[in-house]
Amino acid sequence: MKVVILVGGLGTRLQEETSVKPKPMVEIGGRPMLWHIMKIYASYGYKEFVIALGYKGGVIKDYFLNYRHRDSNLVVSLKSGDVTVSQCDDVEDWTVHLIDTGHDAMTGGRIKCAAQYIGDEPFMVTYGDGVADVDINKVVEHHKRSGLKATVTAVRPPARFGAIYLENTKVERFEEKPQTGAGWINGGFFVLEPGIKDYIADSSTIFERDPLHRLAGEGQLASYQHHGFWQCMDTVRDVELLQKLWSENQAPWKVWG
Repeated sequence: MKVVILVGGLGTRLQEETSVKPKPMVEIGGRPMLWHIMKIYASYGYKEFVIALGYKGGVIKDYFLNYRHRDSNLVVSLKSGDVTVSQCDDVEDWTVHLIDTGHDAMTGGRIKCAAQYIGDEPFMVTYGDGVADVDINKVVEHHKRSGLKATVTAVRPPARFGAIYLENTKVERFEEKPQTGAGWINGGFFVLEPGIKDYIADSSTIFERDPLHRLAGEGQLASYQHHGFWQCMDTVRDVELLQKLWSENQAPWKVWG
């Protein structure tokens, strides 16, 4: 099953970083957020990716074009210009399709464009700015059992502030920025049937609006409820949090060895 990753947005709330690169290329622990997301899927055996490019897509193309050389030992002949890769044991065994889906395309338009490279089979979709310790295999199994056209992973967003649990006037328990106790949101990590492209009119379609509303109205949208860690990367504060977790070796989304 192929994985579509939507990476074309402008990332306006991270302008300190995204003025020169797309948001999924913001680094956590010296690696782009996009790499972290791909590592999650690859750890469950899903190693073929369709990257739906948009804003500053050339930065992502350059990253993958130079990926093997960047992570390997090289021998360079200055006279001939020949480059020999002398060691590349740790380079990931991934196939990456880099697809230009339009600078101004919306999420639905990017999915429809990317779906042309999938074929007549189910596929997965997620955003290029969120990580989780979600079990991808369980999401896929849940989708298959549902028999529906689409499955979205529902998550509880992390609270911005610490939570105080009271008993009368005493604090019974305090949690620093817990997952909220109520309310589910779209956490990405979708599984979609190939016919989903028929729900998308054109490049201006926002997937989270008409297509998902229509699927829900038809009873064709399943939810996989993920109770574990999930974090998006919308602001500098989010980047700092993810970086802190990674540097302290406490990154819950690092499900690979």
